[in-house]
Amino acid sequence: MFTGIVEEMGIVTRLWRTGQGYNLTIRAKTVLTDVKPGDSIAINGTCLTVTDFTSETFTVGLSPETLTRTNLEYLKEGQQVNLERALTPTTRMGGHFVQGHVDGVGNLTKFRPDADALWVTVQTKPDLMRYIVPKGFIALDGVSLTVVDVFDDSFTITLVAYTQQHITLPQQQVGYKANIEVDILGKYVEKIIAQRSDQPDGINLEFLTHHGYQ
Repeated sequence: MFTGIVEEMGIVTRLWRTGQGYNLTIRAKTVLTDVKPGDSIAINGTCLTVTDFTSETFTVGLSPETLTRTNLEYLKEGQQVNLERALTPTTRMGGHFVQGHVDGVGNLTKFRPDADALWVTVQTKPDLMRYIVPKGFIALDGVSLTVVDVFDDSFTITLVAYTQQHITLPQQQVGYKANIEVDILGKYVEKIIAQRSDQPDGINLEFLTHHGYQ
C-alpha cells in the first residue's frame, strides 16, 4: 500500500528483456536507505518487488501483466521516474490509499499554465472513466491527485508549484501515456451494487436513479 506522495525521482539506468518480461534498474537515493530484497517500491505508481540492489541502484522484474497495463515498457535510459516506498504503520497518510496496481494508461492531451499552477487534461477509456468523479482521488504515475473536471472521455487535474518540482508529469509532452490507478472504493461500491441487484429487494442503478441519485 502507498500514499501517492512521491519520495524522490529516480533515473532509469537499464531496461532489458528476460524471456517474456523485463528487468529494470533505477538509480536512487532516498528509497535505498533501508531497502531489502523483497521490498515493494512503486515506480510511476506500479508496485514492484526489489530483486537486487547496490548502494546507488535497485532492480525489479516486470511481468507480462505489468507490461500490458503500464507504461514501463517504454522507459528510456536516463528517464526520470516517480518513486515511493510502501507505507508503514507510522507513515503519515498525506495522499490516499494507492495500491500500486495500475488499471491502465491515459494520454496527456493538454497542458495549460495558470499563474504558477499547471492544468493537465488526461484522456482514457470508458472502463476507467466510470470510476472517475469530480473532487475524487486519482493516481497518475503514482502521484495522488484530485480530479477537477470530468468529461465523457477525459478529466483534468491541476498541479501546484511545489508538486510540479517533485514529480515527472510536468516534464512530459502531449501524447505521453501516464499510468492510472482509480480509487479502489469505487470498485467496491460497484461490486456490492451488482451483487445486491440480483436480489428482488436489492439496490441497483435503477433504484438509485428513481430515488434521486444521479
